[in-house]
Amino acid sequence: MKSLTGQLLVAMPQMLDQRFARSVIYLCAHSEDAGAMGLVINKLLGSLMLGELFTQLDISPSGAADSRPVHFGGPVEAGRGFVLHTADYSEGTTMIVDGNIAVTATLEILRAIGKGQGPRRSLFALGYAGWAPGQLDAEIQANGWLSVTADDDIIFDTDQDGKWRRALGRLGIDLSMLSTDAGHA
Repeated sequence: MKSLTGQLLVAMPQMLDQRFARSVIYLCAHSEDAGAMGLVINKLLGSLMLGELFTQLDISPSGAADSRPVHFGGPVEAGRGFVLHTADYSEGTTMIVDGNIAVTATLEILRAIGKGQGPRRSLFALGYAGWAPGQLDAEIQANGWLSVTADDDIIFDTDQDGKWRRALGRLGIDLSMLSTDAGHA
């Protein structure tokens, strides 16, 4: 299977794992040898706000950065933070995923966001979704996921509930026409 790096993964309606039901994941990396890593972009960690993390990290924000929600990035390393952002911001450890989207996992980016000097658009997530080599490919073949071209507006939109439907809509899919049964032609 070709690399899906930089694509959105959209959970099929029959996804049984509640951590991923109706989820949209931005794939930061996907290869045959290393597996895959992505961030869930449409689920929040309850009512946790970035301001609470700024307080814990002794960062003094200016502006409205502290009122932004914290996302559930996935179940792996749930205490590790990631900022998915536009590539107009970069530092030494920033991973540019495609020409416009990057991911950074440092305190420096949080300080920059707090000062209003960070990327133009971003979301902060705790944890990530990860797959062993071949695992994601098998889940896609078993009709667990669909992939769709990433869209900045879907990634960074604040309407978390609408992201799943909008991502499916980009494929021209009518939810009522999706089968919950896997099969092969």
